[in-house]
Amino acid sequence: MTIQLGAVAHQAVEAVREAGEIILSSGVHRVRAKSASDFVTDVDMSVQSFLKRRLAAIAPQVQFMGEEQDNSGIDPDRPFWILDPVDGTTNLIHGLRHSAVSLAYAEGGRVRFGVVYDPFKGECYTAGEGRGAWLNGVLISVSRAATLDAALVATGTVPGFKELGDAAFRQMRLLYDACQDLRRSGCASLDLCHVAAGRLDAYTEPMLQPWDYAAGAIIVSEAGGMATTMAGEPLPLTHGSAILASNSLLHAQITGLLA
Repeated sequence: MTIQLGAVAHQAVEAVREAGEIILSSGVHRVRAKSASDFVTDVDMSVQSFLKRRLAAIAPQVQFMGEEQDNSGIDPDRPFWILDPVDGTTNLIHGLRHSAVSLAYAEGGRVRFGVVYDPFKGECYTAGEGRGAWLNGVLISVSRAATLDAALVATGTVPGFKELGDAAFRQMRLLYDACQDLRRSGCASLDLCHVAAGRLDAYTEPMLQPWDYAAGAIIVSEAGGMATTMAGEPLPLTHGSAILASNSLLHAQITGLLA
């Protein structure tokens, strides 16, 4: 069963904004290591619990995929939400104030709506399939940088998969030599949104999970860019993948460089 997306998108955005207030008002009191460099806090759990309840009230027939739960029961043939309650948990633990709530709605094997909210800056990015990408109600678009030597590129160090570190740093060196400069923020959803807003020209990382990129990817594509696997294929929604997002003008140059 599908939903009337326009009827719930506004409510979902308001719920995400409210969840952002939980991040602002709650200090981190408990931290649990999922691995040597991947953490979950009481704030992650509070935000996920809040949004799971709110989304169930908004659209009870839609499944819920959240980073901090077992998602093995998700049926990809039925609609589902994809939530990262706190993207940038390590930043939050250290008080870096660069984290976001990321929520996407998937149906028919593709993302149809996404919202990413940065509560520290008060910036709310939204996009709906065929409806453009928006920042606090203002239409945004990707940059027009046509060559890598004119580009500012964000990368990631895949801390949850340190066995991919050599590949990550090899890619960083190649990009560093080819572009104007690199950035590493520790929040994939905001890196994607910054590509959509033209603040960055591209972003790449050797491994992310769907909750990291689902919302940001549709925001990039609706802003005129591209967000794909490194092979140029659609990003999967049920398992992780390497990712490349760009203003589209740089996509082939980056895949050629990193091949």
